[in-house]
Amino acid sequence: MINTEQQGRQDKVRIEQIRLLLNNLGSSVLPGILVVLLVAYALQHQADPLRLTLWCVVVIASKLVDSFDARRILARAIRPANLPQLRRRLVVLHAIDGAAWGSLMWVGLNPASPPSWILAIAVLSGVAGNSMSILSPVLPAFIAFITLELGMIALKSLQSDALALNALGLAAIMYLATLLMQARNSAQAAKGAIELRFENLELVDRLRQASAAALRAQQEAEQANIAKSKFLAAASHDLRQPIHAQGLFLEVLGKTKLDQNQQSLIGHIQSATNASAEMLHSLLDYSRVDAGVITPQLQAFALQPLLNKMERELAPLANTKGLFYRSRDTAEVVLSDPSLIELILRNLISNAIRYTQQGGILVGCRRRGDQLLLEIWDSGIGIDPQQQQEIFDEFHQLGNPERDRKKGLGLGLAIVRGLTQLLQHPLRVASRPGRGSVFRLALPRIAVTNPLPAETPPPVSISQPLPRAAVLLIEDDDIVRSSMVMLLQSWGCQCMAAESLEAALPLLAQQTPALLISDYRLREKKSGTDAIRAIRKAVGRDIPALLLTGDTAPARLREASDSGLPLLHKPVSPQQLYACLAELLADSQP
Repeated sequence: MINTEQQGRQDKVRIEQIRLLLNNLGSSVLPGILVVLLVAYALQHQADPLRLTLWCVVVIASKLVDSFDARRILARAIRPANLPQLRRRLVVLHAIDGAAWGSLMWVGLNPASPPSWILAIAVLSGVAGNSMSILSPVLPAFIAFITLELGMIALKSLQSDALALNALGLAAIMYLATLLMQARNSAQAAKGAIELRFENLELVDRLRQASAAALRAQQEAEQANIAKSKFLAAASHDLRQPIHAQGLFLEVLGKTKLDQNQQSLIGHIQSATNASAEMLHSLLDYSRVDAGVITPQLQAFALQPLLNKMERELAPLANTKGLFYRSRDTAEVVLSDPSLIELILRNLISNAIRYTQQGGILVGCRRRGDQLLLEIWDSGIGIDPQQQQEIFDEFHQLGNPERDRKKGLGLGLAIVRGLTQLLQHPLRVASRPGRGSVFRLALPRIAVTNPLPAETPPPVSISQPLPRAAVLLIEDDDIVRSSMVMLLQSWGCQCMAAESLEAALPLLAQQTPALLISDYRLREKKSGTDAIRAIRKAVGRDIPALLLTGDTAPARLREASDSGLPLLHKPVSPQQLYACLAELLADSQP
């Protein structure tokens, strides 16, 4: 029984090896024919025309026969009983193919024309190397091909009276030995990969039989990881760079003399840029939660100022859809992180507005012992009971099969779930399809006489130039570097820019900068923290520094966060950049 099973596994592996070789043949036909025609064209004045034409016909015919035979075999099932016959057939066909290629050395090349010999040997050597990746799954077929092809090169070269050609013949023999060893390794690797695949399939089959529930959980996890990886790749560092630069260029352009139509056009462009930036910041918020770089700063604060802020910012959005927005006043005080509660509220309320077409949104509080329930009610489309947990998954959206960007990315509730788990604030949802939903966030309720304010300071207005300080910028992206230089100069800074640390160090001889700005991820696997550390060492003091990053990979976020340097995430708004630079320059003043 054991021998039968082992034989069955070996037959499956041999069948897959043959199928792999046959599938490889299809991609080699057209390139092979083109190489034959190119060689014929190059040697038309160096070789006997009749022999050269005959060689072309034979090689092309061999390639076409191999391809046709491969398609015919693949079109039907390969049975274990047919394996010996198929392997012999492949050996014979590729021995003929190898002899056909190698016969190029015998088509009448002119011994007095070294370029023709060099071309022929170069082409045949290239064909030999390429054949290893195509034929090595069935090692005997490759051995037959390569032995005849390179053997004919060696034989013809060793028959020559020229010492250089004799050396080439010996080199062909050594090359043959090298390719045979490499082919053996490649064949073993292919066989191992095929065996591993079959072992995995058998393991999955056993797991399916043992536990259907475990298999379903595994598939869901794999699908979630695949979806997450695809989206993270789509919104990677390279996507953030041009959007960041676009926002800075628009800020500089907005300060120039423009007519009313041009100002209106810039406004539309800025709206589109802001929409893209909001999506990328949603991804960043999710990545920061996923990376575990958020540390809650718990403090006592009154809820009412935060509710007022949300109403000022989001009520106009509801009004544009014809919805009412109400928030009930409260004097309650809670213990939490006000900035994270604001992010949770913003996502919940924005989500409620997005999925409500008539009626409105109500935000209010209820006491429940030592807890306060912060509730967001809406009269929207509601949520089916089977989906009331799935809505917290990444990229899951209700009623958006067309992926309308106006409905966001499907990350808002995933961010909410991550933050509520981080803060250990329970979140519950109740909903009736077609009637609306309510999200209830439980917060620790406390009694404090002088709570800290929850409102954040108003956005900084770019009303005056920055101090005329020398700023050294290190940024490897040309367009981002140009936009940063133009913006800093428009703010009154003296800007020195470099694409790398090596290019930045010579600039220190001209002037010692008062401030350093560096992209976090530089070329050659260097980081902005390394660049800042090196420049500080070169000037002999800790110059104020700022990191910029467009990277959302959890590992990179943790590294940047651990640096202890101020960090802004691209795309950075001009107001945010201005405020940070103003603070750093103010702190550096004696």
